[in-house]
Amino acid sequence: MGEEPDELAVSPFRRRTFLASAALAAGAPAAVAGSAQAAGLPEGAPLATPGLGSVARLLTVPEEGRGVGWLRSALQVAVALELATIPPYLCGLWSVKDRGSEVARLIRRIVGDEMYHLGIVCNLLVAVGGRPQIKAAAPVYPGPLPGGVRAGVTVYLSGLTKPFVRDVMMAIEAPEESLVRSAQTSPTVGEFYADVLKAFRVVQPELSVRGQLSQYVFSDDLYPVENLDHVERAIEIIREQGEGTASSPSDSFEDDHPAHYYAFGEIYHGRELRETDDGWKYVGGPVPFPDVRPMARLPVGGWPRPTGHVAGLLFRFDAIYSTVLDTLDVAWAGGGHRTLRAAIHSMRAMEGPAVELMETPLRYAPGTYGPQFRALRKPRRDA
Repeated sequence: MGEEPDELAVSPFRRRTFLASAALAAGAPAAVAGSAQAAGLPEGAPLATPGLGSVARLLTVPEEGRGVGWLRSALQVAVALELATIPPYLCGLWSVKDRGSEVARLIRRIVGDEMYHLGIVCNLLVAVGGRPQIKAAAPVYPGPLPGGVRAGVTVYLSGLTKPFVRDVMMAIEAPEESLVRSAQTSPTVGEFYADVLKAFRVVQPELSVRGQLSQYVFSDDLYPVENLDHVERAIEIIREQGEGTASSPSDSFEDDHPAHYYAFGEIYHGRELRETDDGWKYVGGPVPFPDVRPMARLPVGGWPRPTGHVAGLLFRFDAIYSTVLDTLDVAWAGGGHRTLRAAIHSMRAMEGPAVELMETPLRYAPGTYGPQFRALRKPRRDA
């Protein structure tokens, strides 16, 4: 996050947000994680994802009943959605051997965007008197994304492959109208955010800047949300990026940065997206698929029977990851920007054990290990 020299800062609320397309993901996250012993981890037990609010359920609440409490619930779902996309994108990034390649640059920018978006949503939640529950919202992989906005996408962790780009990265970010749809009962992200914005306009809650954070986060400057105009601008950008990109990719090419779906499409198709007489097509300059570390697809329940060395690396990674989540929780609970900066620093330390895992061959199948992204409970003081 902090001082990436190759990422340009822009004005607040100008980046594409994951929430603009997270409605394409499946319902509430898995409630049960594999045990620490099954994953080869020391006692400390992975933190199972708690039940989260369903977007469909939120939208069934009558408009007259959507007050500040409703907004807090909706924004906590948003926190979970933002967080859920970061681990698979990081696995894809860390698996790329040449970190100076075009593909690594594209994914690194998107990871930075998602961390920035997480900050925006946390500030929005704090602004209406809520407290982001970040660690409690950490999902278990593989599994669906939070919120239940749309079924059909399973998010798993692996190294970068074309199927992973298509089935996870592009599936998460896909514009609604570009997909072949069957009859659905789940709401769209446009409906969700139209209702969130309507609730803000009707309730007109007092927005407190106390507890909101200002910090340069990977690729953008995070600012407090001070008034309804800021809220409207943020939500309008979310809706525009999620719905508008389906019909006009040019809307998302601000600052020469394609929206996430199209950036992942360039990786998948191996060509830059260009406007032609027949519409937008991947016919531009080549985007070579990089040489990667072959992290296998993480199975349900985690890696079976890892060796002592691998188990140690897995625990080391998860301990750092858990520290990042704990520190983020503290940052938005009054810890301030210095605590957020500490979380950013800790996050960078995850790459070392992740890469070492990705360079360690599996004992039972082709490919290598990789991180599991399991949030560990803090040891009980009275144990």
